[in-house]
Amino acid sequence: MDMNRIRARIDEMTADLLRTQSQDGVWRMCFDSGTMTDSYLIILLRLLGRADEHLIHLLAARIASKQEANGAWKIYPDELEGNLEATAEAYFALLYAGYYHAADPRMLMAKQFILYLGGLSEVRNLLTQVIFAATGQAEWPRLLRIPLEAFFSDLGIGLDLFSISGHARVHLVPTLIMANKQFVRRPVTMPNLSDLFVGSSRAFTNDSTWISALNEFISSLPLTSLLPSSSKAALDQAEAFMFERLEPNGTLLTFSTATILMILALLALDYSPQSSAINRLLTGIYSIICKDRPHLQVSSSEVWDTAMISYTLREAGIPPSHNALERAGAYLLNRQQNRLGDWAIRLQNTPAGGWGFSDVNTLYPDVDDSAAALRAIRPYTSVANGLYANWQRGLNWVLAMRNDDRGWPAFEREGNQLPASFFTFEGSADISTDPSTVDLTGRVLSFLGNELGMTIGHQWLDDSVQWVLSQQTRNGSWYGRWGIAYIHGTGAAIQGMTAVGVPADHPAIKKGIKWLLDIQNDDGGWGESCLSDKVKRYVPLHASTPSQTAWALDALTAAYTKPTPALESGVNALLQSLERRDWTYTYPTGALLPGSMYVHYPSNNYVWPMLALSAILKKYGS
Repeated sequence: MDMNRIRARIDEMTADLLRTQSQDGVWRMCFDSGTMTDSYLIILLRLLGRADEHLIHLLAARIASKQEANGAWKIYPDELEGNLEATAEAYFALLYAGYYHAADPRMLMAKQFILYLGGLSEVRNLLTQVIFAATGQAEWPRLLRIPLEAFFSDLGIGLDLFSISGHARVHLVPTLIMANKQFVRRPVTMPNLSDLFVGSSRAFTNDSTWISALNEFISSLPLTSLLPSSSKAALDQAEAFMFERLEPNGTLLTFSTATILMILALLALDYSPQSSAINRLLTGIYSIICKDRPHLQVSSSEVWDTAMISYTLREAGIPPSHNALERAGAYLLNRQQNRLGDWAIRLQNTPAGGWGFSDVNTLYPDVDDSAAALRAIRPYTSVANGLYANWQRGLNWVLAMRNDDRGWPAFEREGNQLPASFFTFEGSADISTDPSTVDLTGRVLSFLGNELGMTIGHQWLDDSVQWVLSQQTRNGSWYGRWGIAYIHGTGAAIQGMTAVGVPADHPAIKKGIKWLLDIQNDDGGWGESCLSDKVKRYVPLHASTPSQTAWALDALTAAYTKPTPALESGVNALLQSLERRDWTYTYPTGALLPGSMYVHYPSNNYVWPMLALSAILKKYGS
């Protein structure tokens, strides 16, 4: 391996990162989540009568630029033919924007594609169904007609709102408000999409489930008359639930999609489109539009990017005393959370102390960001400067978040869960739950081993390693929930276990390494399709991406005492992929909504390659 070439690439990327840091110490890298949020924002602005023509025109142009030659839109580049939901959303938004018309050739092709896949009735994504139902284009699914009293009363029906994930809750509550009210807002200027249905029915075909029948039965019960007179109305409680979870910038738990749904729910509750509450929510949405291009993020990623980049720069050789890292550390210390969020329901008697994903996150900390922030701020927290208590409080929160199965979740400890078949929307099993995941558990183990020197031999840590081992698939890989997908999970698992002292010749690690070698591309790199995340088995991309090649190299570096031909070939492929800057450079490697939304984080093309190359340089460079 050419160590000078590796060092030169690290130095070049280091200079890029130092140049792009903001004066307040933050790295602000707008991430791309496709066209869903842009489509929703156009529909919302038109629905509210907000004449922000410049923004609408830019968003529409961006959406139109993503259309494929066959008329469809995709949620990842190698998706077969196209995506029904993304195409339906984009078609609706472009027509409603007014800059494209149904008779335009590109719109006719989009319509033909939608009908080719069975029409709007075949839409499976919850958010897509809600947008089309709220605008009167489709019937409200019976699946969503759950009386709010089922969640917001003491009747003992057995539906625990807090048994589903926090991100699912803040999308579900405004949805249920609208579904209960059978809310429809359809101005005369809105396009009519009835011709996108095949046949006369405007119902979604995935709505005929056992829960639909149960919901109709529950809806027929006189629940409201059973409530004690002192009980607050369920609608009021649901409304309060949303307002109590607004972040300082006006977003609902930082998610633009949840905030859009909340605006629609407030309209269903007879709020004026010009009300101060809706204006506040719109301001929040506007605050997370990318500054460098017309794109609405699902949320912003300042804390994650800043924590990971500052740690990456330190690993690359920048001393902690460097002004850039000190400023990043000060920023992260100011973003440590002090408020108790919903996570405290299942983690009582534990002080707040975690970090969230975005700059404005004060209620929804997560394990991954918290571990990353702790690693980044450690050089700046000591007893002498009075900040050690902050670090310890954050560490205690991360450790307390471990589940009973000894793995780590993302946002909340496990509790009682609704049946897996409760909802039949695309990816609902992944979206509505927040179980322990291999990728997060692996990164926590890496943090505990590399930063705190913790090793196996203690039952507490051994149990977590055993949990990771129990999750290995037959072929030797591990699934990673928050990245794409098996390469991501396998790299994290092997890195985490070796960091706490599991020997590289452990049978599970050897099996994982063999799997990685078996799927190595001819060019020496690694690449996995987003389809893997949907079908839950490895699907090759047939091309190499920087992040996925780096994840595989992390595992190989952790396992090998000396460079091997496969590792050297992987390093060459990684360096080439960083120089190539083609579609593989921006291929999504983050998973938000399995089967529905995948994201490209610009920081990933720095963080993971630089960490992998720095580790290789340190281990083999001498």
